[in-house]
Amino acid sequence: MDEARARDVLAASGVLPGRAPDARLLALGENAVFAAGDLVVKVGRDAELLDRARRELAVAMWLAEQDVPAVRAADPEALSVEGHPVTVWHRLPEPVRPAEPRDLAELLRRVHALSAPSFDLPPRDLLDGVERWLRLAGDAIDPADAAYLRERRDGFAAAAAALTPRLSPGPIHGDALPRNVHVGPAGPVLVDLETVSADLREHDLVVMALSHDRYGVPAAAYDSFTEAYGRDVREWSGCSVLRGARETASCAWVAQHAPSNPKARAEFERRVGSLRDGDATVRWYPF
Repeated sequence: MDEARARDVLAASGVLPGRAPDARLLALGENAVFAAGDLVVKVGRDAELLDRARRELAVAMWLAEQDVPAVRAADPEALSVEGHPVTVWHRLPEPVRPAEPRDLAELLRRVHALSAPSFDLPPRDLLDGVERWLRLAGDAIDPADAAYLRERRDGFAAAAAALTPRLSPGPIHGDALPRNVHVGPAGPVLVDLETVSADLREHDLVVMALSHDRYGVPAAAYDSFTEAYGRDVREWSGCSVLRGARETASCAWVAQHAPSNPKARAEFERRVGSLRDGDATVRWYPF
């Protein structure tokens, strides 16, 4: 889905009457995210994401009931428009500063203190999207690389299922990065609730460990995260398994953009090459 297609779906949805042509594109990935006035609209890439969109709305309402600072839904129902899920959200005020790892840690502590909601949350299957992302990549990537990632996926899926956690499993954010925290005048709030799950709490902690190792997050910033949360996941024996699973998924995620974006293709080749070589020092770049 490119921007033009996403704008067509946005216009057809009717959720921004009169404002759809002027809506500002904020992000384009698995969702196209548009802002207009006091609303934000997310247009999903394809119909496979409809159930996830519905669950994200349920999660947002649950977190509101639990007084957890998070993005709030403007409409409790997800629309299906021309084969694309569409959800509507209240727009957050302009940020007062960039989110920092310690902001994320404090929000994670609040989420991790919650009991399960009244509706079912899925497990955090990091590797669930790998097949779809590789399919979307098509012949823009080397078939041997796709086969290699499928093999990694299967191996890490089996290893992750056998892990013994240190923390009690329960609700997690699922994509715990500072970019998914918005710091407004009232303080930090969680955004992008699509991956909220019920699984090992360590999933949320491994993300920052990988960010330090692969994406250049400074040691001092990572230390501020572990101090605010109260635990360093790298001390857990299962850390390397969840890290490997997330690296596999992150590599495949970039692949879906390769057909239309040469920079994505180059980043995919950097990532898959470092995995093949077993070189954990190769820097990856956010995409």
